[in-house]
Amino acid sequence: MRMPLIAFAALACSASASAQVQPRAGSAADLVIWGGPVYTAVDAAPRAEAVAVRAGRIAFVGPRRGAEALVGPETRVIDLKGAALFPGFTDSHAHLRGIGERELTLNLEGSKSAAEAAGRVRRYIAERKPAGAVWGRGWIETGWPENRFLERRDLDPVSGAVPVLLMRADGHALVANSAALKAAGVDERTPAPAGGQILKGADGKLTGMLVDNAMNLVAKLRQAPSEADRRAAFQAAFKVETAYGWTGVHSMSVDWADVELLETLAKGGQVPLRVYNAVDFDLAGPLFESGPRSAADGRVTTRAIKIYVDGALGSRGAALFAPYADAPQTSGAFVTEPEAIRPVLDRAFARGIQVSAHAIGDRGNATALDLFGEAFLKVPPNVRRMEPRWRIEHAQIIRPADIPRFGQMAVIASMQPSHAIGDLHFAPARLGPERLDGAYAWKSLTNSGAVVVGGSDAPVERGDPLIEFYAAVARKDLSGHSTPQWRPQERLSRAEALKLFTSNAAFARFGETELGTLEVGKRADLTAFSVDLMTAPEAEIPKGRAVLTVVDGQVVHQAP
Repeated sequence: MRMPLIAFAALACSASASAQVQPRAGSAADLVIWGGPVYTAVDAAPRAEAVAVRAGRIAFVGPRRGAEALVGPETRVIDLKGAALFPGFTDSHAHLRGIGERELTLNLEGSKSAAEAAGRVRRYIAERKPAGAVWGRGWIETGWPENRFLERRDLDPVSGAVPVLLMRADGHALVANSAALKAAGVDERTPAPAGGQILKGADGKLTGMLVDNAMNLVAKLRQAPSEADRRAAFQAAFKVETAYGWTGVHSMSVDWADVELLETLAKGGQVPLRVYNAVDFDLAGPLFESGPRSAADGRVTTRAIKIYVDGALGSRGAALFAPYADAPQTSGAFVTEPEAIRPVLDRAFARGIQVSAHAIGDRGNATALDLFGEAFLKVPPNVRRMEPRWRIEHAQIIRPADIPRFGQMAVIASMQPSHAIGDLHFAPARLGPERLDGAYAWKSLTNSGAVVVGGSDAPVERGDPLIEFYAAVARKDLSGHSTPQWRPQERLSRAEALKLFTSNAAFARFGETELGTLEVGKRADLTAFSVDLMTAPEAEIPKGRAVLTVVDGQVVHQAP
């Protein structure tokens, strides 16, 4: 299904590449950028010296002398001073409001032990004197000296009667202190809901850890954010994302009220980057009614739903065919049973709605592929409104036999390279050596013909595009550490990694005719980094920073 579109796009790219070295006569450009290497992500013409922008679109890509001819008295000229320019980088999997909330709430990122995390809680309560429950996120036990999850026994001494709820970094588990469990009416007799786990210690007592759907047992303790809170979170997220160099975000698990709020912000010119929404499927009734929709300026588009098939690897909620190597009593679980997913997929296909299915474990991925295949067969080709471009988000652990199915079925693998940095330190123990053959298999999926796109899963991860790019090409942690068992053959080339965040990301949102490459006529979304991603030593990549972010020809971030 995908090949005709790709073939057409390739022809268009080739024709554009040969023509764009000739500047168009007429009015001067609004913006000209030169002074550093320019990478176009166009195979036929990958390098240039300058870019010119007119009326929000790319008017010229080519040698500097051609851009000089377009400089007029009102043209803004930006000298990169050696920085490298790329098509606008897109984070193809993030949680936009969550990124802002991370900036505004208790952030436990970087805690090096359960004791340190508890100390942050103590200080937060002492300084803020909260009237209600304390909410935080970002902790991860990998490398902690305690060698275990954060538990209520860590929190109770520092929190007293204040309810505390702390989300693990992956967003699929949280720890609640005793005050929170009591306030929510959760005790040892509480049954675990379908698709969730209530963890207990060897003594049969609650540890405070609630996994996946069990988190809903304490959800009522968190005060629902007001519209003002949500506005503040989005404004904080916009600032963070543009400063990182992202010109677009595919935002996952979006509440319908946030779709409406984002559209309102876009009407007021308050959305500085491109937002592509995937709405939680159980909140997507209005999307099924309206069909795909977009704000007039193209900044906010909503045409996808998000479905959770299974949980996360770190909290052992990812659905596996065989038990976890380090916890043989469990094989993970489905968060949503297949019987509940089937009718949603049928309706989405009939309405032209893209599906983004969260699947991490090998059983979760195989099940998502099976369900997609069933849905495709149910709708006759002459009834289909579009090429579906359905996606599996994470596609983390896959049986080698299932890898070719992505390309054969034209299912997009939406992956987050930085997961392979943190997971390097615990995934081998979780999975055992054999299952690593299909783990974080970016290269194998690419070689199979699948479209692979790159994201960060922020706020689960930091959300820095330079870390994501580094992880894709180095397959090492930020200290440069890896092991032979971590399948170094799955590393991507620099050119392949660039496409994850540019042209492939545009394709995954049906935007390849407007976005993703530097070609005349496309929207002027541009990102410049202080480090040349295509030539710098691997270790230097994450040390760089974004120096320029341009959306629709407007500078939305420029470093001093």
